Amino acid sequence: MDDILKNNLCRTSRENASEHRKELPKLIETILKSMDDNRCFAHIGDEPIHFSTTVKAMIDKFREILFPGYFSKEKIDGANIAYSLGQGISQLYDILSEQIVHVLRHDCLRYGLPCSECTNTGNDIALKVLSQIPALRVSLAEDIKGAYEGDPAAKSHDEIIFSYPGLYAITVYRIAHMLHNLNVPQLPRIMSEHAHSLTGVDIHPGANIGGRFVIDHGTGIVIGETSVIGNNVRVYQNVTIGALSLPPNAGKKLRGAKRHPTIEDDVIIYSGATILGGETIIGARSVVGGNVWLTESIPADTKVFIESPRLIYKYQENTPKNTREKINHELKA
Repeated sequence: MDDILKNNLCRTSRENASEHRKELPKLIETILKSMDDNRCFAHIGDEPIHFSTTVKAMIDKFREILFPGYFSKEKIDGANIAYSLGQGISQLYDILSEQIVHVLRHDCLRYGLPCSECTNTGNDIALKVLSQIPALRVSLAEDIKGAYEGDPAAKSHDEIIFSYPGLYAITVYRIAHMLHNLNVPQLPRIMSEHAHSLTGVDIHPGANIGGRFVIDHGTGIVIGETSVIGNNVRVYQNVTIGALSLPPNAGKKLRGAKRHPTIEDDVIIYSGATILGGETIIGARSVVGGNVWLTESIPADTKVFIESPRLIYKYQENTPKNTREKINHELKA
């Protein structure tokens, strides 16, 4: 009897599902009509927008070449390094040039721009980026050394390369920044947002960041497009280097203007600090304490901290008398 009931229930469920699916053609027609609504956005008939999986594959290939042997699928030694790296660089060139050509063609056709000879331009830019890999490896090595020297929790350079999200974000930033400076549209920002989604670190590829840059922990860091950061700067989690509150139509009024702070050499910015404004300059060798809010410049060799908050203690009913007396004594001291 139970089997009969179950079979009837299953049959009824299938029939109900079929009835529901009969509603789909009307819904499809309604949604298709909405494609003509000029208040909304659609990307129909244009070059397809690149997918993050391809960008991820490109970043992964960059890391294999920037840090040989760390992220390769096979062991690399003297017997196969020329073959392995040669193949990896060739593959990276194909991926990178295809992506650059793709975004150039996309913008050209979608926005009616003058012909940029996208294939030749994309191939040229890809070669320029690859030619900078030796210098980029040196720059990243300095970032790694800066992280190791300033972080007693780091047991080795290898640990930083393998596992530190800050280094991942910096690596992607430095690649994206090169592409940004070569006037590649869209791709640099998609790369930086991919790193942002993985690490919680949001660095705009337009920011100018010097050598031995260290991100400690990383989550919640925001560095705006027109930020200028010097050498030997260390930034902790939840730091914002951003713009002041923006007026209506800010995109049109302020696009291209300097909206974000300048951080000079050897500055440390502790967790939760917020530094805003294009005219704000944090002088060299300064220290910005945790949770500080700054919208004006500070001179070199300055420490800025928030006054310690007043703590309120409330005893539990079962708090021993000697513990209460000890706390009262410390509060009076």
